[in-house]
Amino acid sequence: MTVSDQDSPQNSRAPVPDAGEFLHHHTELPTTRVSQQMDRVIAATGKAASWLWVVLTGVIIWAVVGRYAFDHGSVTLEEVQWHLAGMGWLLGLAYTLVVDDHVRVDVLHERMSLRRQGWVELLGLLFLLLPFLGLAIYEMIPYAFSSWQQGETSQAPAGLPYRWVLKGVVALSFVLLALAALSRLLKVTALLFGFPKPIPVKTGNDKKEDAS
Repeated sequence: MTVSDQDSPQNSRAPVPDAGEFLHHHTELPTTRVSQQMDRVIAATGKAASWLWVVLTGVIIWAVVGRYAFDHGSVTLEEVQWHLAGMGWLLGLAYTLVVDDHVRVDVLHERMSLRRQGWVELLGLLFLLLPFLGLAIYEMIPYAFSSWQQGETSQAPAGLPYRWVLKGVVALSFVLLALAALSRLLKVTALLFGFPKPIPVKTGNDKKEDAS
């Protein structure tokens, strides 16, 4: 769906001329140089974190074989499993926001024009998501630091040490999510107000046409 499909005649006053050439092919929001750099960092982190699921699969197979083939259960392996699952999920949150693949429970959003969608995004980011993330970061960084100071370990026998690592990942995930939210905020303001200056982004179809 393009801008021309969504904008009605009464909403034809776009703040950015020829906005179509600036639209990201998936989010339908323009991008900026600053948001592009933020997105690269988050995308690299998300893709690196995706390998944790491969490692987790190997650990699960190892634990299952050990338990049922050799009758040897391991508390350590059980904790490794949920540590890896938690880290993979938490570090992937920001990536889903950047690529707009998070779940939207909103039957009205897709019926709105692009400008109205932009205003919904702007208000949601400013008054809901960013305040929540600011509070979460404010609470989680001291929480992880305190765990490191105490040398916190698992309370289970033969459990994992360094519990602060997982708590640190929780804090890091909120920082990355805040970075992704700021990136999206810049895209929304570029759409609504033309600031920061949007830059054109080539979609996959454009690249194919250039190659031909």
